[in-house]
Amino acid sequence: MRWGPEPLAGGGTRFAIWAPGVEALTLEIEGGDPLPMTPEMEGWFTADTDTGPGTKYRYGLPGGTAVPDPASRAQAGDVHGWSVVTDSAAYEWRQADWRGRPWTEAVIQEVHVGVLGGYAGVAGRLDEIASTGFTAIELMPLAATGGLRNWGYDGVLPYAPNAAYGSPDELKALIDAAHQRGLMVFLDVVYNHFGPDGNYLPTYAPQFFKADVHTPWGGAIDFAREPVARFFIDNALYWLGEFGFDGLRLDAVHAIGDNDFLDQLAGEVRAAFPDRHVHLVLENEDNDPDRLAGRYDAQWNDDFHNVLHVLLTGETHGYYRDFAEDPAEKLARCLAEGFIYQGQGSPNQKGKPRGSPSGHLSPIRFVSFLQNHDQIGNRALGERLTRLTDKARLRAATALLILCPQVPLTFMGDDLGSEAPFLFFTDFHDELADAVRDGRRAEFAGHPGFGDEAAREAIPDPNARSTFEASDPIPGPDAAEWHALYRELLTIRRERIVPLLGDTAAIGAEVIGDRAVRARWRLGEAVLTLAINLSDTAVAVSGESELLFATGEVGEPASFAAWLK
Repeated sequence: MRWGPEPLAGGGTRFAIWAPGVEALTLEIEGGDPLPMTPEMEGWFTADTDTGPGTKYRYGLPGGTAVPDPASRAQAGDVHGWSVVTDSAAYEWRQADWRGRPWTEAVIQEVHVGVLGGYAGVAGRLDEIASTGFTAIELMPLAATGGLRNWGYDGVLPYAPNAAYGSPDELKALIDAAHQRGLMVFLDVVYNHFGPDGNYLPTYAPQFFKADVHTPWGGAIDFAREPVARFFIDNALYWLGEFGFDGLRLDAVHAIGDNDFLDQLAGEVRAAFPDRHVHLVLENEDNDPDRLAGRYDAQWNDDFHNVLHVLLTGETHGYYRDFAEDPAEKLARCLAEGFIYQGQGSPNQKGKPRGSPSGHLSPIRFVSFLQNHDQIGNRALGERLTRLTDKARLRAATALLILCPQVPLTFMGDDLGSEAPFLFFTDFHDELADAVRDGRRAEFAGHPGFGDEAAREAIPDPNARSTFEASDPIPGPDAAEWHALYRELLTIRRERIVPLLGDTAAIGAEVIGDRAVRARWRLGEAVLTLAINLSDTAVAVSGESELLFATGEVGEPASFAAWLK
């Protein structure tokens, strides 16, 4: 890989950094004198040394500022300190023959590693996750951030696993343990921006960013430059290759705004791992079906969550206003065609068209969820659906999520009925901490219940340790009941639906009542029918041959039923 430290064939390490904004650089190794780096073509600097794994190093800029390696594989301390050379081959894999699982088998639980106690803490939960019926876990971003507590979306060193969670080898041990239990492990990666604390790239590589295009996080990243594209593509290959991740979820690619880069990344990943099941998933507000025609396995389908949230809670403020009108009709479109917004104007975006037609795609190209870190944590008080709707309706929606042919994703604690919040948390200090806290509270000024200053002051401070600690997904009071429901539904999905997903197409979906929908899919020679009623009145639902599952009386309020024939 071009960026970062690499072992030399005869021993020692080569250090490389792209720094076109400066004329000279030095390599500083702890305990030694600074070494001048050799300038190469197009802004690269290199230095060959006789050092090996464990070496602490950083780069010296003209003027005396010392910065970490932007491609650091590990940090000795925080993101402002020494980078550390690692030994990529030191870990001895127990599951070296693991080749992954087909995408059709994916049932994902999203987790935050820090909240669960680091890599070792997540490893301790793998038996429970696997026995419940999940086939994959998805780790929220691990890139090193400022401070010890962070969602992960403020990463500034994308190659360095967050040291607050454990060592790189402990992360590999977690992945190894998951594979031993038949679980895939996906990683959420952030390639659309850098966080506000510890990003030194603008000081020596301003060309990494577009001077004339700005984002909420600063200048837009210039993916058209080869060293920049290489930085991120090699990062994807690094996580999938050295750490053995089974797939990546690319955060908010609409903010990347460069489909050529996305296609190049997918092409190189496919070429690098031809003998493994490696899965690539997008988050993309643009609802772009073209990326899902072979390049990427699927997209997180926010539309599924948004319309069901409206149906379950009645909330229609913020982006939920896009789903306030005819929500049952929108749910029917989602089940039949994937995206709800396929070019229609978005009321929340002042009528701006969003999306393109997606009805031609297989249902497995969409990852569906009732909630995830975004929808819970971006609420002022981090409430889960267990706090926002009644149990019967949530049971029905959960059954729809898991038995629908789209790929289901849940959030840690869902399968145990957790009522604990998942709050937005960071660990910034001084002026940045004040800005994050005050900005967080100000953004809710237009939301119901937070119109006055006193209400906004009650929003938890993201930087307080208590905010982080409150986000532990402890089991709810009826955890056993929820766990039994998840186990039953996941067993049905595994035994009756997954074997048929290789040849799946929607037949159609229809509104059968106020907040009630029936949808049908062809699964090979079989037909799957799902009916959900989230209204207060009964609806007529025609019977099918074999009832797979039902919660509530079929057709009655807060009911769900599934048939297979």
